[in-house]
Amino acid sequence: MTYALLSVELVDDLHDAVLNPGELPGRARDKSLDSALARVDNRLAYGLINDVFDLAAAYAMAVARGHCFNDGNKRTAFRVMDACLVLNGITVLWDTEEIGQIIIRCAQGLMEDGDLADWLRDKEG
Repeated sequence: MTYALLSVELVDDLHDAVLNPGELPGRARDKSLDSALARVDNRLAYGLINDVFDLAAAYAMAVARGHCFNDGNKRTAFRVMDACLVLNGITVLWDTEEIGQIIIRCAQGLMEDGDLADWLRDKEG
């Protein structure tokens, strides 16, 4: 299957859009967005992405756990996940509180890619 993939430039733009006044823009010095997104490419190359929900979850995890930005990593992880779904033809109606808690759990390592993908499949609508 062919998917619409996210570029580093798009992720940077999504990050810039989530920042509030006074928050630190830009990437964290010791982290690499390229490396974080390469994890998604590797999962694709090794056949670990079975559908768009796996792909969106992989992107969300890469950003949430990669901590590549000075501020807004979890918000960016959500935006990246949503953008991936939309670009691949999936619309999800989000409950702000629920998705906020899910993304926090992802960032804390309390949820795995597969669990997030399963949760997304249930939310498709």
